[in-house]
Formats: sequence, C-alpha cells, structure tokens
Amino acid sequence: MSSRPTTDTTAHRHWTSQSRSYSTDKRPWTAQSRPTTARPQTATTIRHEGSYVVAVLEGRGVSREVGIAALDKDTGKVMLVQIADCQTYVKSLHQMHIHSPSLVLIPDTFLSASDAALAPSGKRSASTSLLVEYIGEEFPAVQIDAVGRRYWNDAGGLEFVLQLCVDDDERAGTVLAVSNKYYALSAACALFKYAEARLNLRFAAGSLRIRYVPVEGTMMIDPDTARNLELVGNMTHKKSSHSLFGILNHTYTPMASRLLRVNILSPITVQSSIDARLDVVEEFINAEDRFTYVRDALKTLNKMDFDKLILASSEARATTSSKPASQRILQILNLRNIVRNVPLLKKALEGSRSQLLRIVCDLLSDERIDRIEQLVSAHLNEEGGTSKGGLAAVNARVYAVRANCNRLLDVARETYKENVGDIYQLNRTLSEEHGLPLTLVYQETGFIFALKKSDLDGELPKGFVNVAMKKGRWMFSSMELKKMNSRMKDALDETLILSDKIIQDLNAEIIGDIGALYKASEAVALVDMLWSFAHASISMIRSDIRFRPEFTGTLAIKSGRHPILETLQSVATLVPNDVYCDDSSSFQIIQGPNTYLRQVGLLTVMAMCGCFVPAEYASFRIHDSLLSRLSNDDDLEKSLSTFASEMVTSAMILGLAAQRSLVLVDELGRGTSPREGVGISHAIAEGLIALKSFVFFATHFSELTKTLAREPTIVNLHLSVQRSRPTATNFGLTFQYKIVDGASEDFSHYGLELARLADLPPDVLVEGKRVAESLTALETRHEESSQSHKIAIRRKALLRLRTQLTQAYEYSALPDRDLLAYIGRFQADIAKAFMHE
Repeated sequence: MSSRPTTDTTAHRHWTSQSRSYSTDKRPWTAQSRPTTARPQTATTIRHEGSYVVAVLEGRGVSREVGIAALDKDTGKVMLVQIADCQTYVKSLHQMHIHSPSLVLIPDTFLSASDAALAPSGKRSASTSLLVEYIGEEFPAVQIDAVGRRYWNDAGGLEFVLQLCVDDDERAGTVLAVSNKYYALSAACALFKYAEARLNLRFAAGSLRIRYVPVEGTMMIDPDTARNLELVGNMTHKKSSHSLFGILNHTYTPMASRLLRVNILSPITVQSSIDARLDVVEEFINAEDRFTYVRDALKTLNKMDFDKLILASSEARATTSSKPASQRILQILNLRNIVRNVPLLKKALEGSRSQLLRIVCDLLSDERIDRIEQLVSAHLNEEGGTSKGGLAAVNARVYAVRANCNRLLDVARETYKENVGDIYQLNRTLSEEHGLPLTLVYQETGFIFALKKSDLDGELPKGFVNVAMKKGRWMFSSMELKKMNSRMKDALDETLILSDKIIQDLNAEIIGDIGALYKASEAVALVDMLWSFAHASISMIRSDIRFRPEFTGTLAIKSGRHPILETLQSVATLVPNDVYCDDSSSFQIIQGPNTYLRQVGLLTVMAMCGCFVPAEYASFRIHDSLLSRLSNDDDLEKSLSTFASEMVTSAMILGLAAQRSLVLVDELGRGTSPREGVGISHAIAEGLIALKSFVFFATHFSELTKTLAREPTIVNLHLSVQRSRPTATNFGLTFQYKIVDGASEDFSHYGLELARLADLPPDVLVEGKRVAESLTALETRHEESSQSHKIAIRRKALLRLRTQLTQAYEYSALPDRDLLAYIGRFQADIAKAFMHE
C-alpha cells in the first residue's frame, strides 16, 4: 500500500478525564506526528484486550446508523461493524467494549463550533455529538481524535479493503458483506488514512485479516451489565481474578485469551455452533488422554502470539537501525518455533470424535504451513534460540541466519565474534593482573565488569570508572573496555542490519501464504479456549457437579451454583438453587438479595459460550440480548441521581428488550418515594411483560406481588430467611439464599417478627398479630372471590398447558406410552385448576 500522507493542518484533541474537555494543538497531519497514549497498556491488558484504534461514524438520519472500524495495531486484525442503534447508543458502546479502544477517531463535524475551532475547514455541528459524549463518559481515559470529514469516504474504504484484505476463503464474503455498508466503509477509510499519516503504519497488500462482524449472530450485553455481573473484571479489586473471565481463563496463548474475552462479552447465538463447542469440551473432559495431549501441545505454544508475528511479517518497511532489525529477527525466530510446534497440536487432535476438532485438524494440516516452515528452516540456523535477555539473546539474533547467505554478513559476524573474544581476554588479563575474580555482565550498552562485595578488600585498583554497587556486587568499567564495547557494538549493528535484509526478503516470500497463518491462529485460539473451558469445568467446581447445558427454549436449572462465588475459598457453604422459567412463567418476582439474578445471568453466558455449568441439570433458551438494572448507586460522573439512573437504564431496557431477551432487574424504584416507587416499578413491569422477555425482577415492594397477580405469566419467589436476635451488626433476619416459591410471609409481617425478637410484652404481640392476620385474611378472601381473580387463574392454567404441550411436541424424547402418561398429567392439572374456581 503506498503512503499518501496529507499536508493539511488538523486539530489534535485529547479528551482528558480531569478536565472533561478538548485541548487543541495545531500539528501537520504527517507521519512524524504521533498522538500521545492516553491509557498505559500493560502486558496483561494487551494480552487480554488488544490495542484497537477505533473509528466511529454516525449517520444523521432517524435510524441512528453507526459504522465502526477497529484496527488492532499490534496484531493487524481489522473489524468492521454497522448497526442501527437506539438513543443511548448501547449497541455501539457494546461493540467498542468488545474491541477495547486505546484511541477513538471521530469526524471533526461531530464537535461543536467551540470544540472544533482548530479543525480543518468545513461545516460545524451546533453542539458536540451525543454519541461522542457517551463515548467520552464510557471510556474516560481514552484519547479521542478528530479527523477531517473529507477522509470519511466509503469508496476509499472499499479500496483499502480490496487492497489489504488477506486472500483467503473468507475474502469474498467479507467484500460482499461490506460493499453496501456506507458508514462502516467510511470509518475504515478514515482509520487507514490516520494509521498511515499519524501512526506511521503501512501494510503490504493482502496482509490484514479484515472481517465484517454481523451483530445478529451474537448476544448483546450492555456495558453496565457486563460490569455489574463481573464478566471480565472484578468490580471491587481490578487486579482480582474473581470474574467470569478470571475463572474460565486457563489459556496458554494470547490469541485464545482475547477470543475468550470477546466470547464472554458477546456469546454466540447459533445453537449448532454452541453444540459443536460443547461436543469438544465434553470430549476433553471424558477422554483424559486427549485432554493431556492437547495440553502438552498447547504448552509448546505458551505465550506465543501468532497475530503479532504475522503482522511483523506483513509490514513492509526498510530500516538502517539495528533495534527494529533485532526485533524482526526475534519475531522470525518465534515464527519458526510456531510453524514447528503447530504439527504437535495437529497430531494431538488426530482421531477426534467431535466434528469441530476434525475441522481444526484440517486447518492445521494446510500445506502452506509446511511450506513456510521449509522456507524459514532454509534460511535460519537449527540451533538458534529465542533467549529472553543477556548475551545469549544477542547471539541468537546474530547467528539466526545461516552462513553463506551473504558474504558481508559472514564477515561482520566474524568481526563481532573477535570483538567479544577480545573483551573476554581483557577480563582474564585484568583478573590476573589485579588478583581479582572479575566477571562480565552484558547490558544493552555493552559489557561491564562485576565483582562480589565479599571478594574485595579495600578499594578497587586505579583505572576503573563508573563504579556502582548493585545487589551486593560492584559494577564498573574501564576506558579500554568502553573502546572495545564501541567496536563490538558497531559490528553487532552491522550484523543485525545485514541479517534483517535477508529476513525482509524471507517475509516477502512468506506473505503469499499468510492466510494459512491467520487460519492457524484462529484454530489454535479456538482449541485453546475450549480446552480452557474443559479445564475450568473439571477444576472450578469443588462439589464436582457439572452439567453439559441443553438448549430447549426453557430455562431450567437444578441445583445451580454461582460460578464466581463457588471459587472463593472464603465461602464455606453455598446453597444451590433451582431455576425454572418458560413462556408461561416468563416474569418472576423475587423478594430478597440479587445473588440469584446474577447467578442466572452468569450461567446463561457460560452456557452460550460453550462451557459446562455448575449444576446437576441445566437447560437454557438462546437469548439475543442480556440487559439488566443491577446497581442502585448515584452516577456522579454523569451527574445522575439513583432515580434518574434507574429511569435511564429502564428506558434502555424497554427500548431494546424483545421476546428473546433475558432481563435482570434489581430493586427498581428505590431512588424515590415508596408510593411512586411501587407505581413506576409496576408500570415498567407491565411493559416488560408485554414484550414477553424472560425477566427476573428482584424487589422489596411486596405490593407488586398483588398488583401484578392477574398477569398470567407472573411467578412469585422469595429467598428464605433465618430469624436471629438483633445485635449491633445483625438486624434480626439473615438471608439463606435458598429460593422458595411464593411471596415471602417474612416480608408481610416483618415488623412483628422484629418486635418479637426485641422482647415486647406478649399481650402487645398477640393483639398486633391478631389484627394483622385478620386484615390479611379479609384482603385475601376479597381477592379470591373476585371475578378477575378467577379469570387470572384460568388464563395461567391455559397458558401453562399450551407451553407444556409445545415443549413436549418440540423436545420430548419419551416413548409413546410414557408420553401419553405425561400428557395425561397435564389434563389432571388443568381440571384441578378449573375446579378451584
């Protein structure tokens, strides 16, 4: 790809979490101009999340079409997305969380006139785009850069895709999918132009893995839900591994770790694909030899990031500097180790029963991988290693290329060898001359002398310079050693640059087969992730209860456990819970803590990722979205009270929820008065009931169990409590986290129970209980005698019957006689329900 830097002056703006405003800086948009890094990237962060530069473009129409192009500058992966979003841009923010940004690019026209004062000439928005404001709030530490609107061009984006997309069997599908995606292509154009001009990134033709991401095949989980369920990070301690990602991540390769994170944040919704994954996990669990062979094969690829090595091979840039040359030599050595060890994994997968493993085995059998291995082996020495540091690492790079490939390289290496020999001879001479056991330590700047503190009495002899004490050793140099280091460094640099020329030519030959490496990377990542699921399924659950989930359209879990709490050693005993939810009981009111809701959400995500779950039995519906309201704290960053935050989230849920959604709501209406809280909670509940989503609605408003009782899909549940004497730290009722059918009586007469524990006079307690029970009985008789109550019972019975018959028809595998008996029980149940009218 040819470089086309512009000479226009553009505004370079930094969104800072401290000032919450843009700072402006006039800079030419050239290859020398680089943006600062807004968020420090640790090795762990990059391994798990990637380092994406994300370009975002929003259409101005009513439909709120948003195009996203994301480039992982470390691995060369490019993802294109186009979605029709809602007014809170939840879907767009979800995609940005999946492709975690280190830098966000937006059109300069998305800024207000005051913010865009230094931007290139063009039309200005009256106010900063709402989407930009949401991005700034969601990613406060990420830099946002404005790019001239003329660079957002769909034709230019398609040209980049056609030129850079790797030539593999998915290329045609990618081109076809994006050809009519105006906003995604426009974002791609701005992204690649920015990468060229500002990041100085250029890629060879046909070297990038560009994919269009269809949002229809995955479950949408809004960012707040991901945080509150602790899907990829612990809310209390950021470095803690107590998250769903932490307990499932036993991967060996960085690609698998990134794939796991993406799958947890966006589980797949294609049942055949989920079942294929579960087949693999089941085979790993049941076949100990297969599990062990695959583990041993993956260990040989431990911490090897295929994608980064592929990108290094595809970058076309000449250099006269030894540092990038040294890095590329190391990368080609690592690439050699990969193509040599991939056959070990292929051998470990041979003879697999599951179809998915057989497909992976075929991908790893690609003859192009063998061709790459032969090319690399023909140019590199067999004994060349990839030591992490010191002189051994330098020598690995110096002697990486075989002899006789370049006469000048052979001469330079001989000179380097002689210089190193002279330095060691100097060390021996000085040791004998001064009677000291001197040793040599190699550092980035060259060799220095070292001497244990215990080996020196008095002072060092004259002639030594730069003396310093480090870790119990004297470290020092001499003028003669410095001169030798200089000569050695010159020979080393010449050796590395000459070796790099051969490596560059080798990369040019490899580039034609780079598609096979991308396929191998995806295949290894998938196997690694599924092996990690198997490992987690075996070791995560101390009770040895694990079950392969089924997908029947009904949510039915027997003795399910909270997967994160299960791993905490501090939790002595966890109470397993049953869950049952179908079309006839789709709205479940729970009185008690929200642990039950979180457990339902986490187990659903695990199952849809293709992992076994901690339960004796588990059946799930495949959901298109997981939405929740689980936090009741004020949002200080957005200046929202608890009530305002509740209403914003509720509006988002009502706008996105559909029949295939799973909705978790906890303590709605707490941020306002009790009367208004009940009314608003009731209204929102009715809206969710009409949408026919699966809803778990935890509330402290016992009134809802009565106001919603006439709805046929309502089920009342509560978490059992244990009474105890009130103390300074215990209010008298302790939740046992065991789910029980029906509304809680403990909540009905909560005050009377506490009064009893507080030792009020017996006659007061007796009279209070008599009045409370009389009023409750009177209300119950009135409700049961009403015509609307009878109609509600009939509707519930009929809806239940229809749901049971549908399930029996679609999923039953019972013999005919057993099936007739099963259906006969339905008839008895419906007759009983109508008799009680």
